[in-house]
Amino acid sequence: MAFQLPPLPYSTNALAARQMCQETLELHHGKHHQAYVTALNGFVEKNPALQGKSLEDIIKLSYNNPDLAPVFNNAGQHWNHILFWQAMSPTEGGKIPGRLEQKLISDFGSVAAFKEAFKAAGVGQFGSGWAWLVLAPDGKLKVTKTPNGSNPLATGEGKALLGCDVWEHSYYLDFRNRRPDYLQNWLDNIANYEFALAQLG
Repeated sequence: MAFQLPPLPYSTNALAARQMCQETLELHHGKHHQAYVTALNGFVEKNPALQGKSLEDIIKLSYNNPDLAPVFNNAGQHWNHILFWQAMSPTEGGKIPGRLEQKLISDFGSVAAFKEAFKAAGVGQFGSGWAWLVLAPDGKLKVTKTPNGSNPLATGEGKALLGCDVWEHSYYLDFRNRRPDYLQNWLDNIANYEFALAQLG
């Protein structure tokens, strides 16, 4: 069965008041994410070894395999964006639930320190990529970053709780080349920390 573009969990204009305009979401979800899904389905159709496998299995199988690099790029981006849409909220954006706040303070020293680490990861990712909040294998929350379409599922760095897209198409209409401002706004006004807590379990 072919992979499909999931619908957004909110309308395309739902984040406009939080500085992510309707055109950004229409292009990002309807064009960019759709292109990854379409390309991935094309690769799967041509490769019997990939058929019938889950998205997660395809990511793990194709990671660091030069012959399957295009497969990994598109599978990774499909997985990343599925999480990205859920990691934003037009109503709860920026509100950190108590249990997650306690965990952030325990593992980073303060919520501010977590935000600075996350912002630094996103700003420091040269070119295209992602910034992540993960639950590491040792049980602690950590911030990491990945290039292009890679993700913590592939690298084994932990379970992704939040992922922020720092490819230019995710912020250029709203922030032009000001990636630090985009990340700060995302952390303060858009990030769905209720979703992160649910992922934490």
